Amino acid sequence: MTHTMHPPPRRRPTVPPQGTQGVFTALLILAALIGVSFLIGWLLSGLAAQILPGAPAYTILIFTLLALLLLTPLTYRLFPWITNWFYLLPALVFILAFTVLPVVLTVNYAFTNYSGENSGNPDSASRTPATLSADRLTVTLPELTGQPLPEYLKCAAPTCAGGTVVLFDEEASVPYRQKIASVRANTVTLAAPVPDTVAVAQVTRINRFEYVGLANFREIFGKASRALWPVFLWTVVFAFSTIVINSLAGLILGILLYNKRLKGRNVYRTLLFLPWAVPAVISVQMWVALFNQQFGIVNKTLGLLGIAAVPWLGDPLWAKVSILLVNLWLGFPYMMTATISALSTINEDLYEAASIDGASRWQQITNITLPLLRTSFTPILLSGFAFNFNNFGIIYLLTAGGPAQEGRESTAQSTDILLSWGYNTAFVSSGGQNFALASAIALIIFFLTLAISLVNFRAAGVFEEARK
Repeated sequence: MTHTMHPPPRRRPTVPPQGTQGVFTALLILAALIGVSFLIGWLLSGLAAQILPGAPAYTILIFTLLALLLLTPLTYRLFPWITNWFYLLPALVFILAFTVLPVVLTVNYAFTNYSGENSGNPDSASRTPATLSADRLTVTLPELTGQPLPEYLKCAAPTCAGGTVVLFDEEASVPYRQKIASVRANTVTLAAPVPDTVAVAQVTRINRFEYVGLANFREIFGKASRALWPVFLWTVVFAFSTIVINSLAGLILGILLYNKRLKGRNVYRTLLFLPWAVPAVISVQMWVALFNQQFGIVNKTLGLLGIAAVPWLGDPLWAKVSILLVNLWLGFPYMMTATISALSTINEDLYEAASIDGASRWQQITNITLPLLRTSFTPILLSGFAFNFNNFGIIYLLTAGGPAQEGRESTAQSTDILLSWGYNTAFVSSGGQNFALASAIALIIFFLTLAISLVNFRAAGVFEEARK
């Protein structure tokens, strides 16, 4: 009797892909795991909302987490080597949730009319009494007069077929969304009967938001001369002036305080470091009081010298000067500290050799100190410019974008930068909820910032150094 020898079952490889390909393969598998888990959570939460209309919105997170826990062992069975990469899973979740998702939503909303008026939610201000028929398929709006029903419901089509109407009970605490089959006069025929548990007493419409293409961008560039270009120009001037003034002040103070022959230099360092140590919120509010035109100490001191009061925060030009001065107060300690740290890396033998050769102190600074500081200061200056290009805090706290300037949009005042303009558009104008226009502004800011950053990098020779 002969026995047939069967080959052992082929085992899945446990050796992970190597190199860059392996990293990207692992990230792709983990991203697919998260994506499938979220899709399952979204589908199950939608099903739960149909069964239990009062189910909380966070059920999607619960279902997604359960799906992730169940699919992780399955992923391990398919790819045993992926266990070496599971430590990236939490980081990937946070990146997708707090970086990728906001970017995707911003890009999406930029091409919609999403706002407080068009939010995709029930319009609570337009609720009207309604009655439900015995077969629970027809809703009648007896008090709706003077306005066609399709117009009231904001239907995309005259028949409203496929649209949505929102039903409420007496308490109006939970909205019940129902699909519309058709409308006629002041009655709405539903696509499916209303559940027996719902006692319909009121009805309202959905504030639908829809894609509008490039309408937001056309609106922005249509008033570019009153908002976009003046704000962009001031943003560039503000960021460039700040980084030049602060770096010069920090450089001079850093070189002076690094002198080992200076007595009490540690005391001076501590005192000059204080503006950076005090929280900016407190410092800026202090400067608001100091710059008060009538009662501020600055104008009172000028008055003692016979100088008229200066409208520091009330005049467009002086408000810009005030911002640069306060930003100097807040920023020079950082530049000073960076200069002192960079100077400590320069070999003292260079200065001794220069002194032996008869070089003056100024010649040592211009021929040794400044050239050697260039490498250390280039990334600091570039990052400082990028930070101040989007330095929303000082604008909001010191001037709130004001004062107003003739010929400008109300959301783009004399000291508004691009970021504060977007903030005003989203959270101040149009009832405080014009998210679509603000998203379009955010995209424009992104491309402008990218272009300026590329110019800065090229001017600073960053790309050439990277190639080396």
